[in-house]
Amino acid sequence: MRLEDDLRIGVRSLTTQRARAGLTLLAMALGTAAVVLLSALGEGSRRYVVDELAQLGTHLLIVLPGRSETTGGPPPLLGETPRDLTLGDAIAIGGARLVKRFAPIVIGSAPVSFGSLSREVTILGSTSDFLEVRQLELARGRFLPPGDPERGRPTAVLGEALSQELFGRQQALGRWIRIGDRRFRVIGILANEGESLGMDLGDFAVIPVASAQALFDSPALFRILVQAPSRSALPEAKEAIRTIVRGRHEGEDDVTIITQDALLSTFDRILNALTLAVTGIAAVSLMVAGVLIMNVMLVAVSQRTPEVGLLKALGASERQILGLFLTEALLLAGIGTVTGLLVAFCGVYLFNSQVEAFRLAIPFWAPMAAVAVSLLTGLFFGLLPALRAARLDPVVALSGR
Repeated sequence: MRLEDDLRIGVRSLTTQRARAGLTLLAMALGTAAVVLLSALGEGSRRYVVDELAQLGTHLLIVLPGRSETTGGPPPLLGETPRDLTLGDAIAIGGARLVKRFAPIVIGSAPVSFGSLSREVTILGSTSDFLEVRQLELARGRFLPPGDPERGRPTAVLGEALSQELFGRQQALGRWIRIGDRRFRVIGILANEGESLGMDLGDFAVIPVASAQALFDSPALFRILVQAPSRSALPEAKEAIRTIVRGRHEGEDDVTIITQDALLSTFDRILNALTLAVTGIAAVSLMVAGVLIMNVMLVAVSQRTPEVGLLKALGASERQILGLFLTEALLLAGIGTVTGLLVAFCGVYLFNSQVEAFRLAIPFWAPMAAVAVSLLTGLFFGLLPALRAARLDPVVALSGR
């Protein structure tokens, strides 16, 4: 028999037993779709986290108060610290040779009001370098002016959403607002760039770092963002920062310095491992579908025993009988796989068309892995029934036993 004969007989057998074949195809399709969709969920999560961290800027080092090695918690949950980071520390770090820009950060919450309108928002204190370090954009106006970080000027830059809430269609630039118990002049409006690491970039205000320290009555910095001139300079810049802080903190190595690349690679490894784990769990459903294929094929062999006997009586070899039943098993696996892939791709398309904040992304290996696993499953579990059919005695088979 030729391959087209095997295919024709296999298709005829499947169409004869539609209910049984349909349930098997459904199981295989659901298993395949589960593999692809769960891998898309894992890959989408990985890309989301990587993109969020990339939005922090480029060639960054993040200086946090405290040593995570001694307090037992991952940054920024560092517990009690022996010494706070100060604005003086930030200025000293900014003078290092391999530091291109630095942005000390103070963060807190305070009411922002204009006229009779008031709103509690996040207040971020920093310097003029913060715009470039974080790669933010201005919608209009200008950012905090350069100058001595220890001098707090009464100027503020608002997020787009906060500006709309306070001023509506009125001109915001040049107006005076009240933040807590202090007055600030609005000099710029940030472009609306959505959220970054859980912070709504449209719903906060940026003021000079010294003004924020006075507003919150605290000399401590939340962290210091440092930008190196290149990626290759990050290790040397990290050591230079550590040396500067150690010299200012009486020899104590009491800061944690995180490189952006280290964060990216760590999250990348974790989420890749999770993607493979959930994909592997989904692949178990393909094994279940394979068992169903084996059961269907065993029933088919028992029902088609006289047909097998006739084929062997006409001269069909064991190899040809084996190929006939394996072709039928692979047809079940193949059609179910294609159906599952179509379901998965349609599901990803529909999800991405409805949800903008998070995107599913099918990794290139997922469809290939799903196809390979499903076809191997169909081949493996179809082998036992096929061998049983191939070894039937033609005389006994013709009698229908």
